[in-house]
Amino acid sequence: MSNYQDFEDRHIGPSASDEAQMLGVLGYSDIKKFIADVVPENIHIAKQLKDVLDGPKSEVDVIAELRQIASQNQVFTSLIGSGYYGTVTPPVIKRNVLENPAWYTAYTPYQPEISQGRLEALFAFQTVICDMTALALSNASMLDEGTAAAEAMTLARRSSKVADDAVFLIDKGVHAQTKAVVATRAKPLGITVLEVDSLSIPSGTSYFGLLVQYPDTTGAIVDYSKVAEAAHDAGALVIAATDLLALTLLKAPGEWGADIAVGSAQRFGVPMGFGGPHAGFMAVRTGLERSLPGRLVGQSVDAHGNPAFRLALQTREQHIRRDKATSNICTAQVLLANMSAFYAMWHGPAGLTRIAERIHNYAAQLASVVDTENKSYFDTLTIKVADASVVHAKAKALRINLGVVDANHVRISFDETITDSIFASITSIFGVKVSPAQGSGIATAIKRTSSFLQHPVFNTYFSETSMLRYLRTLADRDLALDRTMIPLGSCTMKLNATTEMEAVTWPEFASLHPFAPAEQTQGSRLLIDQLSKWLVEITGYDAVSLQPNAGSQGEFAGLLAIRNYHDSRGDASRNICLIPSSAHGTNAASAVMAGMKVVVIECDEAGNVSLDDLKAKIADHGNTLAALMVTYPSTHGVFESAISEICALVHDAGGQVYVDGANLNALVGTAQPGKFGADVSHLNLHKTFCIPHGGGGPGVGPVIAKAHLAPFLPNHPLDALAGPATGPGPISAAPFGSASILPISWAYIRLMGGEGLTHATEVAILNANYMAYRLKDSYPILYTGNKGLVAHECILDVREITKESGVTVDDIAKRLMDFGFHAPTMSFPVAGTLMIEPTESEDILEMNRFIDAMIAIRYEISEITDGKIAVEDSALRHAPHTIGTIASSTWERSYPRERAAFPATLTGLIPGELIGMKGKYWPTTGRIDGAYGDRNLVCSCPPVEAFA
Repeated sequence: MSNYQDFEDRHIGPSASDEAQMLGVLGYSDIKKFIADVVPENIHIAKQLKDVLDGPKSEVDVIAELRQIASQNQVFTSLIGSGYYGTVTPPVIKRNVLENPAWYTAYTPYQPEISQGRLEALFAFQTVICDMTALALSNASMLDEGTAAAEAMTLARRSSKVADDAVFLIDKGVHAQTKAVVATRAKPLGITVLEVDSLSIPSGTSYFGLLVQYPDTTGAIVDYSKVAEAAHDAGALVIAATDLLALTLLKAPGEWGADIAVGSAQRFGVPMGFGGPHAGFMAVRTGLERSLPGRLVGQSVDAHGNPAFRLALQTREQHIRRDKATSNICTAQVLLANMSAFYAMWHGPAGLTRIAERIHNYAAQLASVVDTENKSYFDTLTIKVADASVVHAKAKALRINLGVVDANHVRISFDETITDSIFASITSIFGVKVSPAQGSGIATAIKRTSSFLQHPVFNTYFSETSMLRYLRTLADRDLALDRTMIPLGSCTMKLNATTEMEAVTWPEFASLHPFAPAEQTQGSRLLIDQLSKWLVEITGYDAVSLQPNAGSQGEFAGLLAIRNYHDSRGDASRNICLIPSSAHGTNAASAVMAGMKVVVIECDEAGNVSLDDLKAKIADHGNTLAALMVTYPSTHGVFESAISEICALVHDAGGQVYVDGANLNALVGTAQPGKFGADVSHLNLHKTFCIPHGGGGPGVGPVIAKAHLAPFLPNHPLDALAGPATGPGPISAAPFGSASILPISWAYIRLMGGEGLTHATEVAILNANYMAYRLKDSYPILYTGNKGLVAHECILDVREITKESGVTVDDIAKRLMDFGFHAPTMSFPVAGTLMIEPTESEDILEMNRFIDAMIAIRYEISEITDGKIAVEDSALRHAPHTIGTIASSTWERSYPRERAAFPATLTGLIPGELIGMKGKYWPTTGRIDGAYGDRNLVCSCPPVEAFA
């Protein structure tokens, strides 16, 4: 296909002549010589990626190869249940959200003024969860049902006042994968987990929490009201793992006494996808809101007194509380949560109830003519049979998967996709004839009588025209990568190419049940195996698990591998984790979750790990040293030349080295953590390997390790092929985590080839240094390497500017919105700074546009320091400027309207050819009051349409 331009040239923004121009600005004539001055010689790899990875393929060829791999999957009607169900994604949502870059390229809504669309959608998701569970407050999604249950366990431990040695109880009817994830999480925390029949808990048991499944994994619906009373009398909290669709017909957990509800919103319009990604959820009763992990969308007001949404309380709590954080989760499943919220809007309460009744009716018809173990049910029946193998064989002959129980039982879970034709096949499998159902599997005492989803947003958008326009209206309130550069340091917002995204919605990948027989999922397993091998080649490690479904989970898995490695050698006393003061906040929280104690290592004036302090801390802790966690290149945006020495010091003391993979975008093809001394890392596929952010999730955070740690990588009780038998258990609910989005990273690596991946890293570093060079006269660069160069990101030091002018990083961030840009990373890792990362995807015109916007803002700051205008009266302090502000009949500002609305044209600093490159983006909300939002967590707001 030689007539097609190489994908590498499509992915990398700057052209060859642009590269030459930027190199010239930096004083170089050759990119290899430039990289040699950036990457320390002692870690630069001699063996090139082009020698170990295949060459690049064209987009046409990659799609053809993916089609061939997908064809090796067999999409059966999977009625296995266990928390995963067939669902119908409404096409209007599939096309306009899941496949729409306006939604999937957005960043986490830390800048709420340019995130009101996705914040409104997330608030609607929270409303769905609160309404369905009848609990006071919900977060903005969790990673999956299993990890949500594990988080609920630790929430219960923090909140319960019972004795420290109290145990955690799990009902025998909880899904197997959830039990396993909870057990994995409990062990390093020293929590004892006991499996019980919740209806007959032994008297005298001291327990702080009880997890039940409602309906349970067998399909039975238990009235837990008396169980909840007994638990509360014992000082324990009750956690209900529940099913949103079932709750249209069942009494809500909050109505029978549950303190916490968790689960998955998957069957609200999100494909099974071989296990994910899906939006988990957690809702809590009043009194537990301050302990709620994850993200929470609340209401605040903007500078004009108008209501507006923002993230509240939990926004990046790990970076504030570090090892005291309640959770290491710093992400969510925003894209999938939004889809589920829109699914609820599309169907409304009446439509959801009709779907649930139809499913229940199929179950009732079959229940009346087979021998069921569970006499109560919503959608799932556990059926006694003479020979389960015969029944499974009949089902497979009709391309139907049933749930495996034992030799004399099978399980069947009905879902939204069942048709009369499929139901006829099911009755033939069991050799029965059915008639219209006469009864119900739901007892009167546990039927739902309360209303839900009464807000107008769930009762308005029933025509495709109205839904399409609503989705477009929300998207227009946001600023995503499809409009402009998002220069966030440490977050790597790069191109998510359409070809990479294409296979995600193919049914061969999207419609697989995670517990389908292995012979039906050979294509996905082949893709996983190939991707795993490529990641090993790229990083220099020996083994990888793709199961962790977020970077935070990969961190936990890596530290758990270290913990179990030490234990296997009789070194249980090794529990100290050394972490530099500059580290990502999740590092400390993950270490605590893995049962370690955090000791902070100071950084020197150049931003490097202090070797003197490291040596002192190693000497202090001796035989108790378990690990060092270090980000490389450092979170300060530099390649530390002493990294190999640092690793050697830790190894000599008997510890292990964890390299945080957040900054891998500066290493691919230039250095390998597995070769310069690291023992284990997590990789952020949603950064370096092109899985999009989705507004704050999904992500994939594989854990990758050297051979001696490989036996301790995650495994799974329901899939022997998903990890080593010696592993600690599952980190995520599904065997391969968020498997349906792995084709994105597979396609990126296949399209780029080894040489292209290396070139992408080189250009990412070049772009960052070009921007640093052009901005250094306006804003000091805080840290650089030995030759005055940075890695793939740079930190602008605004602290002295703030002292002189009063202009803060917040002011700069909000003013950038008037230029149509998202802010860089604010005040991390150093307060009062801005961290910029352009990535290799940004072309020179867009980078120049951003640079010139920053220079224009510096010009406005100089007007303040020169005494021409007070900071309180400046455009910087009043930014962002909405169209309502500009169009107001009164204007009493100290600067003209034109300066407010079109700052680029007023200063005269931006070249004429760059003016008008982009259509004017109007923030829909003025500056939002964060403190007000934290004081008013629960929204008492007018209908969502009022904000339209």
